[in-house]
Order: sequence, then C-alpha cells, then structure tokens
Amino acid sequence: MTSPLLTRSKDRPRPALPFLGDLALPLARAHEICGNARRFIAALIAARTQGPVFWIAPKWQPGALNPEAVRQLFDPGRITFLDPVRAEDLLWCMEEVLRSGAVPLVVADIPAPPGLVAVRRLHLAAETGAADTGSWPLGLLLTPGSGGAPGIETRWQIDARHGLDPRRAWRLQRIRARAQPQKSWTLKFEAGTLIATSDAPGKELT
Repeated sequence: MTSPLLTRSKDRPRPALPFLGDLALPLARAHEICGNARRFIAALIAARTQGPVFWIAPKWQPGALNPEAVRQLFDPGRITFLDPVRAEDLLWCMEEVLRSGAVPLVVADIPAPPGLVAVRRLHLAAETGAADTGSWPLGLLLTPGSGGAPGIETRWQIDARHGLDPRRAWRLQRIRARAQPQKSWTLKFEAGTLIATSDAPGKELT
C-alpha cells in the first residue's frame, strides 16, 4: 500500500523575527527593503538578532554603512563586511552564506532589484540552511527607490520624514506580504524608544 502524496494537514507556521512591535519577518526567507532609509531599518532588524551579521555590498557602491552610526542599536563588531568586485558575486555570496546556516542575518546592499530566479535561489538556500543546521537564517535585500524584486517574501519601504516633526521621523510601508495587507506606519523616537504608529486606514501608499 502506497502513502498518499497529498494530505489535509496544515503546514506548520514558520517562525518569524519580531523587529518593531508586532511587525515580524518570516525566517529562512529573503525579504526586500527599499527607500532612502533602508539601511536604518536593516540595522534595527540586526539589533533584534544574536550573533554575526554579514553585510554584502559592491566595492564600487557609494554610501556604505558606517559602523559608528549603528552603535546606538547594536555592537558593530558583530558585522562582517563583504565587498565583491564583480556584480555577479553579490547574490552568490548571499546565497552561500544563507545555505551554510551559520549566520542568522545576511544583508545584501545592492544597486538594483534581482530577478525572480535569483530570489528563488535565495529562498531555497535559506531553507536548506535551516534544514541542515536547525537555525533559521534571514536574508535582507536592500534596494534603491521603490524596489521591485519579484518573488520576495515581503517588501518594505522606509523613507525619512524628518521635516514633518521636530524629532526624527520615518514612514514605513509594508508593500507586499504573502498573508498580510498593505499598511503604513509613522516611526518616531519617544523617550529613546522607537515607536510605530499605524497610519489611518486607507491612506495611500506613495
């Protein structure tokens, strides 16, 4: 007697990393963060993890992450910087680190969104790393403008809105998520703590 190929059992929920209030990123997947403050939110996510962070960026790209700027969020000594010379090595590095399962967070700060095949390979690499090691690596793709990588697990856009308030402020938008609607928040520091306030329902994501 053969076993059925399909069952009615539900998939086990995928663990997620909370990074701001109840906002969370499913682990062992690749996510995209775009907008002019994308490095800020990536640093905030890094602060919610434990262990090493691999930060991959092309050697020729201006505007590299300043380790001193993230010191208020987490120890910059946790970061290992990789700066490939060839464009084709950027996502290859990310894929290999995710597949190893040895690093909880891998960030690729890249000049343009990758294609669908590359994104699928990142998902598969992260899932392989989780299956082989029991860890749950997380991949972040930082892209300029409004992003647009196809097949991504979630896409977030964050832009500085400091002129709207005497304190620093940002607008965070959840543009894409497999099981959640589009939504936006205003982020501000209150007594040294970053607070996310949900924008009015129906507010256009621009």
